[in-house]
Amino acid sequence: MKKIFTYICLSILTIGIANAQTPEEKGLAIAVEADKRDLGWGNSTTEMFMTLRNAQGQESKRRMRTKVLEVKGDGDKSLTIFDHPRDVKGTAFLSFTHAKRPDDQWLYLPALKRVKRISSANKSGPFMGSEFAYEDISSQEVEKYTYKYLRDEKLDGHDCFVVERMPTYEHSGYTKLVSWIDKKMYQGRKVEFYDRKNTLLKTLNITKHKQYLGKYWRAHQMDMLNHQTKKSTTLEWKNYKFKTDLTSRDFDKNALKRLR
Repeated sequence: MKKIFTYICLSILTIGIANAQTPEEKGLAIAVEADKRDLGWGNSTTEMFMTLRNAQGQESKRRMRTKVLEVKGDGDKSLTIFDHPRDVKGTAFLSFTHAKRPDDQWLYLPALKRVKRISSANKSGPFMGSEFAYEDISSQEVEKYTYKYLRDEKLDGHDCFVVERMPTYEHSGYTKLVSWIDKKMYQGRKVEFYDRKNTLLKTLNITKHKQYLGKYWRAHQMDMLNHQTKKSTTLEWKNYKFKTDLTSRDFDKNALKRLR
């Protein structure tokens, strides 16, 4: 299946985005081009700050560290360690993203002193009480979706492709995602998430993009609003570092209990 999909992707690239014949071909071509432009960064570390807001606007804040390892031929590996506040300090989330088979994800809860595996059926659940689901924070592999180009549209003065994505993996919490992809960066600027009833559930606004290593774009802020609960979550990133000395040994689920 992987070889067949790769052949289709290469064929779409040969056709080119401008010459794609159908909305499905053009949508896939845009996704493949975005993926191609983000290959080769190797690994990265960053600080992440999470702000949770309830329907009344009351806030709570969390501080984390993240490590990410690019894996050739598969999805990325990522590790998130919570440093603040005290009630979540030491909590660690480890994710191995895959293209077609379910992601492997584990959560270490220091209060229980045990590692909990996140089952495939629970990937649509909230990540640490936020408006981001577990499936939202895994790397978005091309093969996880089918695509359909909808239109060109300006968003906050930026020229974008608007592309509909339909999850192909089991247990997704969404029927579709509508994404605004910046034509210059080939990075997302906005995503609408539709629930299993095909009703708008959440909107993600992606801002403060910066370029690293002269090639790779990263957003430094993401704001997720849940239209049904009126809750929201903001994620902010600082101090990105690339090409560090991370290896696969830094993403060992058996070492989650020993992380500091």
